[in-house]
Formats: sequence, structure tokens, C-alpha cells
Amino acid sequence: MTNEQWELLLATSKGENQNKPVTAFISDSPWIPGWAGISTLQYYSSEEIWFQANKKMVETFPNTIFIPGFWSEFGMCTEPSAFGAKLIWNEYSLPHANKILTDISEAGKLNIPNPKTDGLLPFIVQRLLNYQQPMREMGHEVKFAIARGPLNIASFLMGTTELMMGFMMDPENSKKLLETITQFTINWIEYQKEMFPSIEGIMLLDDIVGFVGDDECKEYAVPYIKRIFNAFDSKFNLFHNDAPGLISSPYLKEMGVDLFNFSFEHTLTEIRNLAGPDVALLGNIAPRDILAQGTPEQVRLETRKIVKDFGNNNRIIWSCGGGLPQDVTTENINAFINTINKEVPEL
Repeated sequence: MTNEQWELLLATSKGENQNKPVTAFISDSPWIPGWAGISTLQYYSSEEIWFQANKKMVETFPNTIFIPGFWSEFGMCTEPSAFGAKLIWNEYSLPHANKILTDISEAGKLNIPNPKTDGLLPFIVQRLLNYQQPMREMGHEVKFAIARGPLNIASFLMGTTELMMGFMMDPENSKKLLETITQFTINWIEYQKEMFPSIEGIMLLDDIVGFVGDDECKEYAVPYIKRIFNAFDSKFNLFHNDAPGLISSPYLKEMGVDLFNFSFEHTLTEIRNLAGPDVALLGNIAPRDILAQGTPEQVRLETRKIVKDFGNNNRIIWSCGGGLPQDVTTENINAFINTINKEVPEL
């Protein structure tokens, strides 16, 4: 991400850029490899292929922002790998991590991993270090420390159903599990910041927050996410949850969220009413059904509808309801960007 793009995100999230529409997309391995004409395994295993694919992305679409930009990641396997999970790799689809806990009662036996030495985390950092100079020559810096959220990581380590049962049946051990994961996540974010002083923001991704009720959200999500966002004096906190977001939205400001990326199943108006006026929103065209599977004309029509229905540009970064999925074409991305640039100034 360029410094100019970073400042544009900051200004828009503060309501200081209301007359100029901004588009941005969360982009990583679900979308980039297929779009760039390579396999997922090639993307993960070759630093040069990873760099060239990201370079092609930012050069093909100079008039939008890709968040976080040059994302060094291994899908959902990054954090579970540090806990010792077995990782399963596929040539053209995302990898997954096997569970390491069979019951919530085992939570107390889980040690806090060292992000400097454990799992794939050192490779995440080293990849960015290896390509920091080429990125800088393009005008890009590492601006975000990135991590999966505590509930998200917990669900990988023991399974989503088992985690939900643990919340209801064994709160004590559930909190032990979340305490361990939260401290690990804080350590991981602090290490990224230590290695890249250019980092000024935190990007946290946790879809499992969308699967709990109000009481569970206040008990198992809000306090832990708040602690993570306070890991350092961040200028900008981005929270991604493209599962149901109506329960968590009223607590976004309390958690320290500046920008919220949420499910396309909720309208911008719904989330604005729940989140309040101070939280910026990142959305909200349907990523799979419209942006990936629709025609350019369908993308244009749906984009116009979303802009018209919401009716303003205050603290909005126009995007899709989630990260870019597989099979989104260059034509459809351009149709979205061009429609936003045309329609929003008329609001």
C-alpha cells in the first residue's frame, strides 16, 4: 500500500473525504492466484511468483486500494501452524489446518507460541523482508499488522461446533483458550510492528464472531478483540467479519474498530444504524453472486442500486461484502470502480 493510499483510508474513515469516492478490496490467496493465472500452491511456495502476482494486481488497478497490499499469508493456516496444527495443501484451492484439541477441557494445556520461531510465522515476516526494497521501489510500504481473530483461531484449533458447545458448557476453559490465543495474537502483532516500523494499523479477521449471540459476543468476543486492537498505538483498526454481523455491530466502537468489512447480506444502512456514525464501512456488493458470477452490466446495475439505496458517501469505502473471492474478473472489478466513480459524486 502506498502512503497516499494509507492517508486516503485514514481521511475517509474520519469523514474528511466525503466528496471523493474511494474503492478498496481485501485481496489475498482466494482470488489473486486464479486471477494471475497461477496455482494456489505456486503462489504460496514461490516468493517471486507471489511478488509478481501482487505487482500485477496493483499495476492493473491503479485507481483502487488493495488491502493490505502485498499480503504475506498462507490462507487460514498461518496462525494454527504456530500451535502445531497439521496443514493440508492443495494445488488450486485453499489449504486447511487439522484440529489439535478434541475437547475444551484441554485448553489449559495449550502453550503460547513464539511468533519469532513457530510455524509459518517466520516465513510470513521473512517474505516481506526479502521483498521490502522492491515494494518500496514501487512506492509501497507495509502498513498493517495482520492476524486472524481469537474466535477464528480457536475454531481452527478445535472445530467451530465444539467451540460453540464449549462457550455454553464450559466457560472457564473457553476463556483459558481465548486468553492463550489473545496473548499469542498480541505477541504476533507486536512482532510485526517491531520488524516493520512503517506499520501503523491493525487488520483483524474473525468470522466466528458472527455465529454467537449477544451475551456470548459481550463475553467471548468484545473484551479479547478490544485488547488486540490496543496492542500498540494504532492509527487505524480494520475488522473483517463477513458472517452475520448484526450482533457485533453495536460493539464495534467499544472494540476500537475504525473500519468494518461485513456480510453482503446486510445493507449499508442496517450496519450504519447499528454501528453508529463514527465507524467507517467497507462494502457492500455481493462478492460471489454478483462480483464473481455476474456480468459487467449486472455489476453496474447492482452497484448503482447500492449507492442509490444508501444515499451518502460519509465514512464509506466502497467494496464487496467480504474479501475478493475466486473468479472475479478484471472486467467486473473495473465495472464496479467506474460505476462508483460515476454515481457517487451525484449523491
